[in-house]
Amino acid sequence: MRTLPQEVQTVLSTLKNSGFDAYVVGGSVRDLLMGKETKGWDFTTNATPEQILSLFPDSFYDNCFGTVGVKIYEDQEKTHIKDIFEITTFRSERGYTDNRHPDIIHWGTHIEDDLARRDFTINAIAYNGATFIDPYGGRKDIEKKVIRAVGNPIDRFSEDALRIMRAVRIATQLGFFIEEHTLEAIRSSVHLLQNISAERIRDELMKILASNYPADGTLLLKNTGILQIIIPELHDAFSVPQKSPKRHHIYDVGTHSVEALRHAPTTDPIVRLATLLHDIGKPKTFHKDKSGLITFYNHEVIGAKIAKDICHRLRLSKKQTDTVVTLVRWHQFSVDPNQTDSAIRRFIRRCGKENLEYMLALRIGDRLGGGAQETSWRLELFKKRLEDVQKQPFSIKDLQVNGHDVMRIFNIDPGPTVGKTLETLFSEVEQGILPNEREALLKRIQELALSTSLLVSSTTKT
Repeated sequence: MRTLPQEVQTVLSTLKNSGFDAYVVGGSVRDLLMGKETKGWDFTTNATPEQILSLFPDSFYDNCFGTVGVKIYEDQEKTHIKDIFEITTFRSERGYTDNRHPDIIHWGTHIEDDLARRDFTINAIAYNGATFIDPYGGRKDIEKKVIRAVGNPIDRFSEDALRIMRAVRIATQLGFFIEEHTLEAIRSSVHLLQNISAERIRDELMKILASNYPADGTLLLKNTGILQIIIPELHDAFSVPQKSPKRHHIYDVGTHSVEALRHAPTTDPIVRLATLLHDIGKPKTFHKDKSGLITFYNHEVIGAKIAKDICHRLRLSKKQTDTVVTLVRWHQFSVDPNQTDSAIRRFIRRCGKENLEYMLALRIGDRLGGGAQETSWRLELFKKRLEDVQKQPFSIKDLQVNGHDVMRIFNIDPGPTVGKTLETLFSEVEQGILPNEREALLKRIQELALSTSLLVSSTTKT
């Protein structure tokens, strides 16, 4: 077990020296026992919020749940905040009509009353720097790697339905398993998630995807019925087969998607989400002919639309949504060695340079998740060509000359001729007729200016 950081000891001693009980509690204690780093330390005390505020000058209180935030600074000048510690008054709660927040809160006087309202045994341990208060066997459950609800699990999930997803998230992050009665309570209470905001659902899902075990977490979401509530399109994909003659797939669409997620070489939760959703259009495009051949024509087009709907439902940002939709839409890219540079350039424009690394990660996950090798000589050649092609200009702004050069050589003011000339230069560079070198481009502008001048002169004489 790690020792308490100095800032944490200071908070405890400040409260104790003023005559109050004080404990570190919740995930902070769990991480301490597991030797894990933690941020946002949580404390509980019998001091009221007003009394806590008086003890900590750099504190604030803006909620009705008895939690005071204490700013922890990186430097003595207090210019940079390093962390926010939360100190909550002992309390008991009653009534959860919205399945999320208590209707009535009573300030408590005993730590045991406070621990009784917490979600899981591994989060219901308190520590005052010398003694552990562990009425529900949380330390033993940490040793056994078990997620177990405090008391009656049905009651805990009825109080706060977000705990249903939090159980899966914590299990995924820690590599723990969910105890049988708690697991059954999740399955019977999963419908309560419909009362939870999309933003809260999204946050828990992103933490699952950002964990070390995102594929196992996704399967746990499926097996508990949570996936059917939050992403029913993906849940349905597990009933869609792919194995057929002349096809390499060995899994159904849903299982393949999870395995692609498992093997994708990325830790970015948004790219992991795109990997999980990359074949989301297959259930809608499934077709099986008389020979038993299964096809999913244009599944990437349909999938992009479905992925966009899912992103909107989860309240992802526009940038996050664009990334997911782009990766889903273009994940079927070809690695044919006979492709022209122009074809590869079109692919890069469609995906965006910023998404190329993500797209390759998705492709590797897709291959491994379908039973193929991680890479092939075609994919390696394609990567090399991506690098080579990006050394060429992708737009007029990448040319080594600009409109001012055109106006100077043509001796003209801004107008259509400037744009047309630059378009001509870019086209010739893109086709490999002209190098993207300043001297060569200036010479070509002079040639175009001369030909234009001769054309105007000839037209005038006529």
